[in-house]
Amino acid sequence: MNVLLISTYDLGHQPFGLASPAAWLEDAGAEVACLDLAVERIDEAAVKAAGLIAFHIPMHTATRLAMEMVPKIRTINPTATLCFYGLYAPLNEAVLRELGADLILGGEYEDGLTTAYKRLLESGGSIQTEPLISTAKQAFRIPRRKTLPKLNQYAHLNMGNGETRTAGYTEASRGCKHFCRHCPVVPVYEGKFRIVAKDVVMADVRAQVEAGAQHITLGDPDFFNGPGHALPLIEQFHTQFPNITYDATIKVEHLLKYASHMETLVRTGCLFVTTAVESVDDQILDLLNKGHTRDEFVRVTKLARDAGLVLSPTFVPFLPWTTVDGYVDLLALLAELDLIGYVAPVQLSIRLLIPQGSHMLKVDGMEEFITGHDSGELSYQWRHPDPRMDQLHKDVTALVEDHQTRDAPRSETFEGLWQLANKAAGRIAPPLNIGTAETIHVPQMSEPWYCCAEPTSAQLAGL
Repeated sequence: MNVLLISTYDLGHQPFGLASPAAWLEDAGAEVACLDLAVERIDEAAVKAAGLIAFHIPMHTATRLAMEMVPKIRTINPTATLCFYGLYAPLNEAVLRELGADLILGGEYEDGLTTAYKRLLESGGSIQTEPLISTAKQAFRIPRRKTLPKLNQYAHLNMGNGETRTAGYTEASRGCKHFCRHCPVVPVYEGKFRIVAKDVVMADVRAQVEAGAQHITLGDPDFFNGPGHALPLIEQFHTQFPNITYDATIKVEHLLKYASHMETLVRTGCLFVTTAVESVDDQILDLLNKGHTRDEFVRVTKLARDAGLVLSPTFVPFLPWTTVDGYVDLLALLAELDLIGYVAPVQLSIRLLIPQGSHMLKVDGMEEFITGHDSGELSYQWRHPDPRMDQLHKDVTALVEDHQTRDAPRSETFEGLWQLANKAAGRIAPPLNIGTAETIHVPQMSEPWYCCAEPTSAQLAGL
């Protein structure tokens, strides 16, 4: 039986979420085709030939785009078993079942996909017997990327000085030990995380380096969930690939706890670390259960700078508890810490998304803000108690999208946000010190989006 694995969006990466299950399914005897709609058009022949069609939906944007694709896929092949797998699959089970999903797999999905393939091959039964969510330990296999588009068709690394590097992507672990309430990993993994063996990671990196990768994104939800796994891995990475750089995502809490290893990261080729700061208001950080404070973020920023480690902070600045003055305060602190050039402007426009199962629903008083659930947008809708904040979000989003379209400097975009925020607060914006924002060279991926952002109109139109 032919299997078609489809990705709609994966932050500009060549999808690990297709390459990994492809290896498992091929080993089970399946004829596997992969289709990445972020860079390819629909292959009607592959759709018609498939007995099992599976969408990988690791994030909100990917799920929305996959839902848009289903009618087209069903027109071409109305009889194939339809599967959704990945982080957002179990969170949206009801909506996906209504859309016609026969199979939904969350967590560690490779074994479930393989078991389902064998079951369909043997009996043709359409009733799912595989668990909706599995966090069972798996012996990961080396991903097979041979049928995926070439790496140069994906997001690349901008060094900030005119140099670009071809980028690859792999994962050394899944899940997370922590319980940040807004994070979609939490309701699926509930504090568990699973490692990918070092030899598998290294083999996947080697294959991508041989295919032209000069930089690798380590896409773990938090690379320092297991430092006993992560640190030997990057040492081995640097030994085997001394000229290849990488980036990783690490919590503020972990950067502080393992501050002595910031030097290790730099020495082994880490160009930057993405760290989910989310807010600089201690009350909000407590509501989000982030595990760090404003002062600790400030400390980590200074420690990283002393170690020569570039931080790329991310934020969710539009929350029910954020005030206009609080948004101004966030911008002021970023300027004070000389971080304007290090923060992708889209990060200053993110509004809280609350999917089904989100631990945000457990926050006391959250119901006061929620106006209902929108199955089309896959999230609970909420209204800010201060109408100025909802309007500010619209204005900020429009400005960021406009500046992004014309590739404006981050300093220019930040100045625009500074003006908007102070205007919303009813005052004239004081002079802004942009620090080194216009002179520094900050490595960054050419795809600046975010896993919990709404899909853009351009992305939807592209389908």
